[in-house]
Amino acid sequence: MAGRRDGLAALAGIAAGAVTVGVGALVALVAGPTSDPLVAVGSAFVDATPGWLKDVAVSTFGTADKVVLGIGEAVVLLALAALAGVLAARRWAWGATLVVVLGAVAGLAAMGRPEAGILAPAPAIAGAIAGLLVLRELIRRLPAAEPRDEGVQRRTFLQAALAAGALGVVAVVVGRAIGAGARGAQAARTALRIPRATTTAAPVPAGVQVGVDGVGPWQTPAAEFYRIDTALVVPQVDPSTWSLRVHGMVEQEITLTWDELLAGDLVEAWVTLACVSNPVGGDLIGNQLWLGLPIADLLARARPTGDADMVLSRSVDGFTASTPLEALTDGRDALLAIAMDGEPLPLEHGFPVRMVVPGLYGYVSATKWVTDLEVTRFADATSYWTDRGWSPEGPVKTQSRIEVPRHGSSVPAGSVVVAGTAWAQHRGVTGVQVRVDEGSWNDATLADDGGIDTWRQWSWTWDAEPGSYLLYVRASDPQGPQTGAVADVVPDGATGYDSVRVTVT
Repeated sequence: MAGRRDGLAALAGIAAGAVTVGVGALVALVAGPTSDPLVAVGSAFVDATPGWLKDVAVSTFGTADKVVLGIGEAVVLLALAALAGVLAARRWAWGATLVVVLGAVAGLAAMGRPEAGILAPAPAIAGAIAGLLVLRELIRRLPAAEPRDEGVQRRTFLQAALAAGALGVVAVVVGRAIGAGARGAQAARTALRIPRATTTAAPVPAGVQVGVDGVGPWQTPAAEFYRIDTALVVPQVDPSTWSLRVHGMVEQEITLTWDELLAGDLVEAWVTLACVSNPVGGDLIGNQLWLGLPIADLLARARPTGDADMVLSRSVDGFTASTPLEALTDGRDALLAIAMDGEPLPLEHGFPVRMVVPGLYGYVSATKWVTDLEVTRFADATSYWTDRGWSPEGPVKTQSRIEVPRHGSSVPAGSVVVAGTAWAQHRGVTGVQVRVDEGSWNDATLADDGGIDTWRQWSWTWDAEPGSYLLYVRASDPQGPQTGAVADVVPDGATGYDSVRVTVT
């Protein structure tokens, strides 16, 4: 009977936990989406994640890392809620203390968010109170140790527990749905008309696509563009209230409004962005047409002082990136981007404004939902990922990958097309070579060049004989071939030759 009672008590804890989370989600409609207890705790975990663990998560789960984090958080919550129920059944004070502690953790996490308001801890407090009340009532309804009508008591308890749990789940769903519908950012994005560019991008050559089945598109569809950031809840920024402050080591502090940005001399540019966590041969990279205001124009108005060498950009959610001042003022198409592929930025890609800087990994340049640029020095300030052990500057390294044939595939003997993509943003790909096993390097044919800041596709025809082979690829930029030395993504990007194992039949 003791084991059965513990099981029922665990169910009581889970039901009460569902109510706790549901009430928290409903109160967060007033307090703000990042004050939702699950979001606040998850965000605090992301912020506390060391660089090596972040690398493991991204390399293992890719762009699904946030989904995995959410699942893991739910599993931990279920276990703690069940434990609270078992403890409460044995001694109420033990279970109640655990609920209070969990509520306090969630409340403190919400208060620690950069955008936290005075109501930030309210969802956690309200959720904890509701959870305690439900847990108390369910524990009171647990069947006695040796009841005469055990079956009736058990059915009554199960009905109450399932009803409480269902209400909690419904509250979570309703809270999240109402919250998403009440946010004005998506409506503003839908209504937005993108101005024409003052400076349009050069026409794309017809031959940028290598024309080999299995090689991805030269222009990455916006819906498929990789997303790696620290936001568990996509910030909802109304462009009508958006502004950007430029300050720090400048002669003239500037505040740029949304209307002023739209009225500026906007520039179109094809730019390939890459994540520093992209492994050799990986797909955390994409190429798109961006539209935005040159950051150099804004900095020219602010007039940085002579000893400044870095711009610390800040997102509305507190993320920061350290960008070399030179990279923002040396003539490259470093933009405050408002559109990709002729449409307003998707919310998850930084609507209404993000940074795009050719030649730098995103962790030091591609700040989404950007609201602040502080001109400073590398010696005086650090950023989100440099505080976690990553390099402060992060220039993109020359890399290449084989997309056809796939690793582990079989191909018939004879002429076999090997093809893929190479990149050396803001330097340009000057050549690609392929090697079979430990043989000599063979020059591949390059597709047309879409610009110095974009990737480039390539192909090579191999006269293959039966057997098992390892194919390698390397790209060259104006300084020579990429390095074959194997290095991890930490602290400034992976290196090495991409390779695929192929069986020729």
